[in-house]
Amino acid sequence: MTTYIDGFVLPIPRIHLNEYQRVAETVAKIWKEHGALAYYEFVGDNQKLEGTRSFMELTDAKEYEAIIFGWVVFDSRKTRDLANERVAADPRMTDLVGPLMDPSRMIFDASRMAYGGFLPLVESKYETD
Repeated sequence: MTTYIDGFVLPIPRIHLNEYQRVAETVAKIWKEHGALAYYEFVGDNQKLEGTRSFMELTDAKEYEAIIFGWVVFDSRKTRDLANERVAADPRMTDLVGPLMDPSRMIFDASRMAYGGFLPLVESKYETD
């Protein structure tokens, strides 16, 4: 099966990680209702590899911020495009994400988020006997 993913990286103030996690758990359900096969978000732990640029640098993250790395899996780009339209029109998203984008709190700054859609190049899954 060919898949398609949307990938994203963004900084979040560590003090707001629990609030962000609660929102992301609900957002994941909404994405799956609108066609996503899976939704993942991980928080940065080991962010440095000599000779490479870190996600901290990429997003201009501050010491008090954590990096969120996530992706949403779809069965095709067509499904992804339709899901993006439906999610954007879903009123629950405004209710959930709106408070995160409040300029007085600046939990989520979309201008510091890296995002893109990706076609498969290599897919290798762990298999058990």
